[in-house]
Amino acid sequence: MKKSTRPADIYLRFLKLAEAIRGLPSLPPLDPLEERILAFIARIDPAEERLSVRDMMALEEFGSPATVHNRLKSMREKGWIMLSDTEDTRRKQIELTQAAMLHFDKLSKCLIKAAKGE
Repeated sequence: MKKSTRPADIYLRFLKLAEAIRGLPSLPPLDPLEERILAFIARIDPAEERLSVRDMMALEEFGSPATVHNRLKSMREKGWIMLSDTEDTRRKQIELTQAAMLHFDKLSKCLIKAAKGE
């Protein structure tokens, strides 16, 4: 008989599994602010909403426009995001790279594995 699992146990298993994939060779690590920015970008559904560099720089929760711009540049250089042209050549749309999507795929597998108690 399987012992009952508290939700906290599942989350703690997930954290351990997620930490293990961070050690695998893939994209360069992000600093804490870049991680917050990545999570924000990932939550935007590109089918419903477009996110431009200018939009991100206007969000005060991530710091000054210069700070946000520097972090976006760093994230692009590390391979987490890409900037694509829009109909207005002065505006660049922020998108996750294929490598970033693969990272989220790995995290999703960790979450499923943690929920199953593996």
